Amino acid sequence: MGRTYFVEEAIGQYLSDLSTKLKPYVTGLLIGQCSPQRDYVIRAVRTPPKEEEKEDNISPSKVASIDEEWITTHASQVSRMLPGGLLVLGVFIIATPELSKDSQNALRKLIFSVEKSLTKRRLWKPAEEEVSDRAALQICSATKKVVCRTYDVQDPKSSAKPADWKYQSALSASWLALDCTVNVNIHIPLLATSPNHDLEKNTKNGLNRWSKQIEDSVFLINGQVKDDDTELLEGQKKLRGNTQSSTQFSDVKVLTQLSQGSSHRSTATVQVCSASINLKGAVKCRAYIHNNKPKVKEAVQALKRDIINTLSDRCEILFEDLIINEGPHKKNFEREYHVLPQRLFVPVAGSSVMLSDYKFGDEAAGEIQERFVEMLDQSVQAEDIYIAEQVNTVWPESPSHRERRFYTHWQCPVFEEGRGEAIFPTSHPLAP
Repeated sequence: MGRTYFVEEAIGQYLSDLSTKLKPYVTGLLIGQCSPQRDYVIRAVRTPPKEEEKEDNISPSKVASIDEEWITTHASQVSRMLPGGLLVLGVFIIATPELSKDSQNALRKLIFSVEKSLTKRRLWKPAEEEVSDRAALQICSATKKVVCRTYDVQDPKSSAKPADWKYQSALSASWLALDCTVNVNIHIPLLATSPNHDLEKNTKNGLNRWSKQIEDSVFLINGQVKDDDTELLEGQKKLRGNTQSSTQFSDVKVLTQLSQGSSHRSTATVQVCSASINLKGAVKCRAYIHNNKPKVKEAVQALKRDIINTLSDRCEILFEDLIINEGPHKKNFEREYHVLPQRLFVPVAGSSVMLSDYKFGDEAAGEIQERFVEMLDQSVQAEDIYIAEQVNTVWPESPSHRERRFYTHWQCPVFEEGRGEAIFPTSHPLAP
């Protein structure tokens, strides 16, 4: 039996509009949530045209000319704008009848390319029981016929399996939200034996170790520790009979491990370091979960991944900004401070879900609005942009050695360069 995709009703009209405006074909991404019982699609987003296509107002005439790299880059950018619980769960193509035969092969190729690109960026690994099917949606622009198939992205030899595509009104109008603020204080020593200090590579290695601490953390939902297999809403009143957008929030506290149990043996070593990176601050995290009897395990997993993704994504954005403004070969950094971009949220019409993005302090609302149009094909009013974090402009006193510090939210990421020794335990607890 194939999977069933429940799809926000407005997506049907969006795809229909694309089929009449853009020919001979148009590609795009499907955004939503997977669960053991069913899958949900709450957004469809067309692939943005390239500059030359905008200027000449033309589209490639053959499916073989699809730019795979352009689409995977778009998927990576869009994934940064998704809060916990949401992911790119498929690809669509709307094509004329003449191109329909080649479309399915193109979709299969894109499904695996997009997943490979997104997997490279992740600091977490999917669970064994996790849904690994991804949707390939094919629509004929002339007949409007919809064909949905799935591929198992964990199996490179996977063949297409049929899937149901069902529209539903107010699909995500009353999804559940989990909110938390996580205080970050990550110290990443740079070994003196290292031939060069690659800022991005070392930061990613440090975040990798930190992500494992988040994975092992205890999550209090509304002040309670709940069993993984219990229903998230157990003991709470569920919002019923409401087709208007409304969100039921749960406040979450994250408790990280302070010490290892007797069953864990430390293999700490002492190594000389010549510099260090420090990431400090408080980050706002959020995850959304469907309201069809979700389990605590699903909700906590979604929030854990948002915590890990939001810090990793901000660092990536900062490094990209540094390369643009300072060049890729700048070395011998002296004491420096960088504010990581702040997180913001934007509502989705007819949904309780809000999409996410990041802004540097000097970015105007117009730039954010342009980015939503380009990446998510969504118009956003300036007054609807909710900045979730505030930047503290008071810098801490700096030590005498070379250092580089990053801050996000009140203050986050710090990069310190200085001589000294560092102890590397196998599992280093995150300070509260």
